[in-house]
This record gives sequence, structure tokens and C-alpha cells, in this order.
Amino acid sequence: MATAAEVQAKDRIFIDGRWVEPQGGETIAVVNSTTEETMATIPACTAADADLAVRAARAAFDSWSQTPREERAGYLGAIAAGLGERSEEIAATIAQELGMPLKLSQIIQAGLPTGQFAAMPTLMEEVAWEEEIGNSRVLREPAGVLGAITPWNYPLNQIAAKVAPALAAGCTVVLKPSEVVPLNAFILAEVIEAAGLPAGVFNLVTGTGPEVGEAIAGHPGVDMVSFTGSTRAGRRVSELASATVKPVAMELGGKSPNVILDDADLARAVPDGVAKCYLNSGQTCSALTRMLVPREKLAEAEEIARGAAESFTPGDPFEDSTRLGPLVSEVQRERVRGYIQKGLDEGATLVTGGADAPEGLDQGFFVQPTVFSNVTSDMTIAQEEIFGPVLVLMPYDTDDEAVEIANDTVYGLAGAVSGSDERAKAVARKIRAGQVRVNQGGYFPAAPFGGYKQSGLGREHGEHGLEEFLEVKALFV
Repeated sequence: MATAAEVQAKDRIFIDGRWVEPQGGETIAVVNSTTEETMATIPACTAADADLAVRAARAAFDSWSQTPREERAGYLGAIAAGLGERSEEIAATIAQELGMPLKLSQIIQAGLPTGQFAAMPTLMEEVAWEEEIGNSRVLREPAGVLGAITPWNYPLNQIAAKVAPALAAGCTVVLKPSEVVPLNAFILAEVIEAAGLPAGVFNLVTGTGPEVGEAIAGHPGVDMVSFTGSTRAGRRVSELASATVKPVAMELGGKSPNVILDDADLARAVPDGVAKCYLNSGQTCSALTRMLVPREKLAEAEEIARGAAESFTPGDPFEDSTRLGPLVSEVQRERVRGYIQKGLDEGATLVTGGADAPEGLDQGFFVQPTVFSNVTSDMTIAQEEIFGPVLVLMPYDTDDEAVEIANDTVYGLAGAVSGSDERAKAVARKIRAGQVRVNQGGYFPAAPFGGYKQSGLGREHGEHGLEEFLEVKALFV
């Protein structure tokens, strides 16, 4: 693991096919979430840097958009291969930046983004690039210059979910990764450079959201914005983009319900729900953070949840015994601790965990795996996205009431239902969310991902994700 004596100094950004010095001299520290030491510095770019990147992407668009699809697919395959060759480095880097246990980081943080790029050549063959409707020839064409603004929780995967399909569609890209977990984006830029992608097709600019993110979202040379982050930040991106009426695809927050019906197997459903809540230390927008339990089975569910939660051993991400890494930053740790205290203040029952640091882990941004019970919809912890290892158990009396509670938030990103098959499917259809697991249904990477209500606009992954970056034109002949 990196120490303060091994600080990496990233002093260049990637614009127009070259590593160039940013306009200003300010830097941002990247902190190891386990040691709390600075592990790297990156440029704190300005709106002027964003402008240069957009101009480069704009100049490259005409040529790239006309590049034969087979050639674009070849570049995407080369990028996937390059990421695969550096997968151990990517996993270890993100384990330090973010805190996800290394074994999981290898599968999720390194494996999924490589798969996103690798899937594109096949997906490109499945798109109806041209089709006949009556006397019209309907064409699908690239949306233009994409401004991609990405989060810290699944950093490279969320980058890949935008950059890979955008390049496949024929778009050029300006990427602003999270300044909190940015080093993986530099690895991607190096891989893209090695793959020989034409100059200006992909550009990397680092910095803060208020400075660089806003400059990209409002830039008249950007044709489309794809943003993943908080709902609050998403509103700001939409506001800036509206000045030039550019489309915005957004994947925002969630407060996803996990409905356990009275005929479900609690011994299976409850531990699975705890695991789905605590993945990535709870720093998952689609985490199943609200477990809805029949009132007569609440006490039983509490005991099962307690045992499952207490099995999530907090610790160093590089230790094999660790199941729960630290949170990403001090700011995030204090935010989560504040929500735990809010739960206590508002009368929720603390089943396990709490706001204090886990025993023996005073260094690092750790929070205890926490479970609350007797939570009602008017409580803050039932409505707001906590983004930490905090599960709330909410009792209900009828299936209709469960559906009402499930839908009683501003979000609609994900959900789950457990119970007898047909009954569970019927309840799942009533949940207003973009993805719903039925009886622990497995995740499929190419399935569309996105939300209803204030969880966002548009879809990512697979064919639906590629379609986001295409415009539709009708030729009447």
C-alpha cells in the first residue's frame, strides 16, 4: 500500500492525444482511505482546461464519427485488452483510493469496466444503424461531443459505462472523473493512448465539480452530458445543460426497498439483503438500504440481520479477512455517522453498530456495520441516501402497504422482492424502480440500469446504454 513517502504526482492531463500541463498550478490531494495518508496529487484544472479539451473533442468528431464501425470496434477491443493486462494494478489502486476489499475490487472495480469495453464490438453488430419505415430510411448517428462526469464509488466502471458506448456510437469524449478517486482514470487514459485512439477522441481533465464539471456541462461545444452522482449535483448539471438544450443522461441517488413477503425464507432473504446493503461499504447507489418485513416476523428478521451484519468484519482492504472496507473519505464518514445519530434521535431501534469507530480501527475512515429497526417512512434514515453500511428494517402489515412504503421516496433506482414466485413477481411489477431483483435474482451486466423519479434519466449498460449516445434521423426517399 502507498505511504506518504511514495506519493504519486500526476502533473499532466490528457488532451488531443497528448499529456499536457494544465493551465493552473493548483493540485488536489488523493487520500488513502485506510491510512488517511496522501497517496497522490492530481491537477486541479480550470474551465480553461475544460475548454481546450472540448475544442479537441470537437475537432476530432467529424473524422471519428465517420470512422468505419469495424475500426472503432477494433480500438474498443484493444482498450479492453489493455485494461485486462493492468487489472491487478487497477484493483489495488482502487482498493487504496476507495477502500473496497481487494478480492471484490478485482472482480468489480477492475473486472466490470474491462467487460464493458469488451462487450462493445458485439453490441455494435446488434444496433439497427439503418432501417426502413415506410418510405423513410431511419439512421442512427452519434450524438456528438460527450461530456462525461463520473463518481467515486465505482469509478472506472462508471467511466466505462459512458466512455465505451460513446466511442462505439462514434462520439468523442471529455471525461471529468471524481477528484476523490481519480487515479484509475489516469490508467485508462494510458491504456487508450497505448491503443492508438486518434487524437482528440478521448480527453481527460481532472478537477472539482464546481470548476471543471460545471464548465463541461454548460459548454456550448458539448452536445450531450452523461452524469452519475448525487441528485443535488444532477439538478445543477441539468440547469447548466438547459442553456444550450443539450440532452442529459443521469444516474442519481437511490433508497432502494427490499420487500420480504410473509412466505419468504427469512434465513436466506435477510442475509442476502444485508449483503446487498453493505456492498462497497454501503457506497452503492442501488444498495438495498430499506428492508421491509412483515410485522409479525420483525423480531426474527432483526436477529438474523444482527448476525449477518456482525459478520461483515471491518478492516484493511488488503487483508483476506476483511469484508467491509473504510468509507472513501473523512467527509463521507462524518456524513454517515451523522445519519446514524439522526436515526437514534428520531427514535429508531439500534439493533447493532452505531456511530463510534469499530473497535481497534481508529485510523481510517471506518464505520461500524449498522442495523436499525422499527423505522417509519417519516424518519430521515428512511428517506435520505446515507451511502454507508446502514440498513433500516421497516415493518408492514399487508402486501399493499409494503408496496406503498416501497414507493414512498423521491427515488426509484432499484429494489427487490422475496416470496413465493408469482406473488413476488406481482409485487415487483408494482415497485417504481428501474431494476428489481426477484428472489435474489442474479445481476446481469448487459441489463439496462437507471432509475425512475429523482433517480435519473436514461439507461446505461448493454444495448440500451449504447442507444443513449445515438441520435435518430429519418430520410424520406
